[in-house]
Amino acid sequence: MAPNLSGRNFLKLLDFTPEEIQYLIDLSADLKAKKHNHEPHRYLEGKNIVLLFEKTSTRTRCSFEVGAMDLGMGVTYLDPKSSQMGKKESIEDTARVLGRMYDGIEYRGFAQSIVETLAENAGVPVWNGLTTEFHPTQMIADMLTVQEEFGRDLHGRKLTFMGDAGNNVGNSLMVVCAKLGMDFCACGPKEQMPSDELVAQCREVAKESGATITLTEDVDEGAAGASVIYTDIWVSMGESSDLWSKRIELLSKYQVNAELMAKAADDAVFMHCLPSFHDRNTTIGEDVFQKFGLPELEVTDEVFESERSRVFDEAENRMHSIKAVMYATLKNCR
Repeated sequence: MAPNLSGRNFLKLLDFTPEEIQYLIDLSADLKAKKHNHEPHRYLEGKNIVLLFEKTSTRTRCSFEVGAMDLGMGVTYLDPKSSQMGKKESIEDTARVLGRMYDGIEYRGFAQSIVETLAENAGVPVWNGLTTEFHPTQMIADMLTVQEEFGRDLHGRKLTFMGDAGNNVGNSLMVVCAKLGMDFCACGPKEQMPSDELVAQCREVAKESGATITLTEDVDEGAAGASVIYTDIWVSMGESSDLWSKRIELLSKYQVNAELMAKAADDAVFMHCLPSFHDRNTTIGEDVFQKFGLPELEVTDEVFESERSRVFDEAENRMHSIKAVMYATLKNCR
């Protein structure tokens, strides 16, 4: 019997069992097949959701909007200028108002405590589209991508995150790997590692699943035997652009390039949550090039565009996984 997630919040994967996480991955795959086969799946006809974005996004916004419309729902998008949350109205009051009008609330922004406060007060399911600490919807998409490549049994497979391993994606990958029994390696400078508290939590989870958690500054150790090499941008959204000089100094040796990929498993794939600075075709990429002379940052264009890259499969899977989260938590609700 499938797990019942109706009415649940989706805030961080530490709140979910391995069986519940796998259910969401399998549901994502099923909804993806329906989408590709043009099978209608307007299962949530008549419901409405609101998207609260304090940080802008391409993939997250489009995934929620298209996914909601595919499911038959209405969508309201509120950017930072369209809501008084936290300014003229408290987070608690905003949650109670929106919970009376909508069937579900998505939040993408800053501290995890904000989405937790929304969830405590809304009375309807609240979904974390990204916070400073965690990015759980990305993880369902990532694991769908990994399972499409290697199958559902990930035991013995190694995923290595290269670079700023203490950001929300690195944190969340460590959690989901621990839950699903996949070996996780954080490879980067000690200053950019996940917190000791989160590492300890994940190691306790890993004891049950058979996963391993490794933290290393050694690129050779990190890459060796990895089925997945994963990276992210070196300065995250919301961080000061003044950090580029320090991060380049700290993280340049963790750039994912052809030499590094050659140290991974023969069947290794490259993944990235996007956006990526793999060339100079962005204003930030060009600005960094003008200041530091680097045409590529966290990953080279050669790897990004290679046959081993799965970044656009991963990006598409955001829509299917977010649709699965919304359907699983809203079906049979009021």
